[in-house]
Amino acid sequence: MTKVLILHSVRLVRAALAALLTSEESFEVTSAGWRTAARRAESLRPDVTVVDLDCPGASAALSDDRTTRAVLDPATPLLVLAASGTPGTVRRAFQTHALGFVDKDGSPGRLTQAVRKVAAGERFIDASLASAFLQSEPVPLSPRELSVLARAAEGDSVAEIARALHLASGTVRNYMAAVTRKTGARNRIDAIRISRRAGWV
Repeated sequence: MTKVLILHSVRLVRAALAALLTSEESFEVTSAGWRTAARRAESLRPDVTVVDLDCPGASAALSDDRTTRAVLDPATPLLVLAASGTPGTVRRAFQTHALGFVDKDGSPGRLTQAVRKVAAGERFIDASLASAFLQSEPVPLSPRELSVLARAAEGDSVAEIARALHLASGTVRNYMAAVTRKTGARNRIDAIRISRRAGWV
């Protein structure tokens, strides 16, 4: 029996994904939001963790290796869902060091096939995502800048970002200033808008 953990902040979406995978007799499926992700992962010890990169909370949790490892066991194979129409998101998907990459516009059967492959330790990449990745422009922001921006996009204040990332408030402001400059934005809100449209957060 393959144990699968689905992480998504929207209950209806994770329930739908769980129902899809539960229809396969070989899967034991559990789902959770980001707040309980670490606890569920620790108790379940899944063979595969499935993450939708477009769901609220995913950017902040998966924006760099240190944060990812605080939420997920690095030994557990990660399978990410992404949309080929947003190259920035696809590039971000490849930066998570996941073993599997599934196009959300593909057939449901692709997800079940990917879970089986990843659980067996094999790489799975939808061709449409690989093509989108090759066509995408490099993200102009550093991993730490993306971490700060992702949390800002979730609505965190400077103080909250500083606490979460173990930084001084002044350092967070410096990162946000760098993000604003590199994205050509007018201010923090504009930087978030530009980065979301590009698929970076």
